[in-house]
Amino acid sequence: MPTQATTGLTTEQFDELVARIEERVVWDSGIGRPRQLTLRQAVKATVMYFKTNVTEDVIGELLFVDQSTISRVISDLEGVITDALAEFVPNLAEEMDGRVGVVDGSLCPCWSWVDAPELRSGKHKTTGHSHQFVRDLDGALMHVSDPLPGKTHDAKAIVELGLTDILRGDNSIADKGFIGTGPTTPFRKPPGGELVNWQNEFNTEINKIRYVIERAIANFKTWRCMFTDYRRPLHTYKTAFHAVRALHFFKLRFA
Repeated sequence: MPTQATTGLTTEQFDELVARIEERVVWDSGIGRPRQLTLRQAVKATVMYFKTNVTEDVIGELLFVDQSTISRVISDLEGVITDALAEFVPNLAEEMDGRVGVVDGSLCPCWSWVDAPELRSGKHKTTGHSHQFVRDLDGALMHVSDPLPGKTHDAKAIVELGLTDILRGDNSIADKGFIGTGPTTPFRKPPGGELVNWQNEFNTEINKIRYVIERAIANFKTWRCMFTDYRRPLHTYKTAFHAVRALHFFKLRFA
């Protein structure tokens, strides 16, 4: 099965990922029951799951093992992937030095867990986790935030994430959902009034710039488990997200 078609990584990137993981784990110690998958197969199964969001049953069938084996290898490897690729995940404060960031929030959907009503987003009319994305004017992605409950609106999110000291009016641009939080935003129409011409022109220019962040979010969500409903247990989301974020920046930054 071609590596890039199933994992989104080039052959060179996949080989590097496997090598980094091999440095961190003893996959088959030779004691007890041998692993049903080689380390390379297990890494492929894990990254394939994140990239395609096909069911564990389907991946198991492709690799001639059962679903429980795939579930175990994902659980075993997602944290290792995060650790192995940590150097590729940028620090936003460092990235913002001398650059202008474009900011936006997005929802990564998940199943509707009855015991987690805080995940429901009124804006998106579904459940999920809220993330903040920051990209520079040249299109380079600089940040994908840790998850917050889906009900968290953008203005509250950057406060809770501690981003207000980093994202300011002189170095960042955002939409109206961020008014009053720091970044430069479009003008909001006053109650019962209209914007003057220069304010309308300013808003138009801001909106022209913001396309870069929408493209960055769409690119991140080519990891299908971040685009379609996350189906594993709720408590696993954060660990899985960290692995996907590390994989995404690795893909962008490892030539």
